[in-house]
Amino acid sequence: MTTEIKVPVLPESVADATVATWHVQVGEKFTRDQVLVDIETDKVVLEVPATSDGVMTDISQAEGATVLGDQVIGVFSAGSAAAPAPVAAASAPASTTAVKVIDIVVPVLPESVADATVATWHVAEGDTVSVDQNLVDIETDKVVLEVVAQDNGVIGKIIHVEGDTVLGAQKIGELNAGATATATAAPIEDAVSSDELASPSVRRLMTEKGLTAANVVGTGKGGRISKEDVEAAANKPAAAPKAAAPVAAPVEDLGERTQKRVPMTRLRKTIATRLLEAKNSTAMLTTFNEVNMKPIMDLRKQYKDLFEKTHDTRLGFMSFYVKAVTEALKRYPAVNASIDGDDIVYHNFFDISIAVSTPRGLVTPVLRDSDQLSMAGIENGIRELALKGRDGKLSMADMTGGNFTITNGGVFGSLLSTPILNLPQAAILGMHKIQDRPMAVDGKVEILPMMYLALSYDHRLIDGKESVGFLVTIKELLEDPTRLLLDV
Repeated sequence: MTTEIKVPVLPESVADATVATWHVQVGEKFTRDQVLVDIETDKVVLEVPATSDGVMTDISQAEGATVLGDQVIGVFSAGSAAAPAPVAAASAPASTTAVKVIDIVVPVLPESVADATVATWHVAEGDTVSVDQNLVDIETDKVVLEVVAQDNGVIGKIIHVEGDTVLGAQKIGELNAGATATATAAPIEDAVSSDELASPSVRRLMTEKGLTAANVVGTGKGGRISKEDVEAAANKPAAAPKAAAPVAAPVEDLGERTQKRVPMTRLRKTIATRLLEAKNSTAMLTTFNEVNMKPIMDLRKQYKDLFEKTHDTRLGFMSFYVKAVTEALKRYPAVNASIDGDDIVYHNFFDISIAVSTPRGLVTPVLRDSDQLSMAGIENGIRELALKGRDGKLSMADMTGGNFTITNGGVFGSLLSTPILNLPQAAILGMHKIQDRPMAVDGKVEILPMMYLALSYDHRLIDGKESVGFLVTIKELLEDPTRLLLDV
C-alpha cells in the first residue's frame, strides 16, 4: 500500500516551512514511528514519523525546499520493509545486510521557537557509538536539546556542522546502525560506481555549476545524485562567508597580542534582543529599599539542621524571598499583571521566574504555583531548576510563562543594581549582597546584616505608590518572617 508523507499542520502564525533533513533515502527501509524527515519553521522543527513499517519510494521535496502545511513531500510503500534486501545482498557481503541507515534529526522544536543552531557535535564521522549516547547538542534561543543515538552503530555523514541553522525534525546526519567502524564505508562506496552516481544530464549540470560528485550529497537510492541535489549544493556557498568571517579580521598587526573572534550564540543573541526590547518599549523605573536580614539569618541558623533532616533539603534564603514576593503579589495585583496590546491581563496564579546563571548565559526558568508550595517545596523546586540549567537540561515547559522575576545578584557579590524587565512581565525584583553596615537602632548604632532591594517596574502599568508599597511589604515580611506564617 502506498502512503503519502505530508508536512504537519503548521501553527496559525507560520505561513510556510522548509524541508530540513531527510533521515531516509529512496529505497531505504524503516520501521513504524521512525522519523522520516524534519520540517523546519521559523519557530519550531517538526518531526514526521513513519505511520507503519515500509520502504521509501519517492521524495518529491528535497532538503531546503519551501513547503506548506499538509503538502505531500514524499511517498513510501507500507508493509514492504523487506523489499530492498536483495539489492544490498547483491552488492555487499552478507555481514553488511544488517546495517540500517538511521537519520539523525533535530528534535521537534517548541511552538514559540522558529529554528535552532547545531551547537556541539560530540562525535565525528566514522566514530562508533552506542544506543542513547549523546551525539549532538542543538541550541535554541531558550534551551539546549540533546540528540541521542537510537541504536548501536557508526556515524555516517554529518550533514550540518556546528554553527549551522536548522529546523525542527531536520536531518543533520546519519547513523549506520549495526555497523562497525571498519565495515561502514565499504558498502556505501560499493553500492554504486562513481560513473553511475549521476546521469549525463546531472553531470552536465554539475559541470555548469562548477561542482564535482565529491561536492554534492546524493539523496537518491545508493547515493545517486539528482538535479535537486546539485542545485542544493550550488546554493550552499552562499553561507560560506559566515564561516569565513572570523578569519577576515587580520591579527598580524597586533604583534605579540592576540584576539579571538567567535560568533554570538543563539541564546546570547536572544538575550540581547529581549533586553533591548525591554529597554526601548517600556517606561521602566527602579525603586530601592533595604532590609535587615538578621531575623531571617537567626531563624535559619536555629532551624537549618532540623529543616534539612526533616525535608532532605537545605534551608536557603530564596524560599523566604519567594514567600515574601508571593504574599506581596497577592496584595498588589498590578505587579502580577502584564500588558497585552491595549489590555491589562491580571493573573490569578503565581508563577515566579528565577534567574539562573548557566554556562551558556542567564535564563529564567519558572517556579509554578509558588503560593501552593511549602518552604521545602520552594527550595527543592529552585534547586532542580538550577541543576537543570547547569547541565543544559531545561525544557521549554520549564522556561515558558512566569508573571514576576527574582534575580539574586548578591551571590556574585553585587551590592546594588537596577535589574531590567523580563518581558512581558511588568516587574522584577533584584536581591543583593548581604553586608554588615552600621545602622541607627533606637538611637544607638548597631552593626546589622543589611541587603539592598531593587524593584524595576513598568510605569505604564504600575504607579509609584504601588511599586513602593510592594517593596515595603517585602521588606516588612523579611524583617519579621513570622508574618509569613500568620499571613498578616
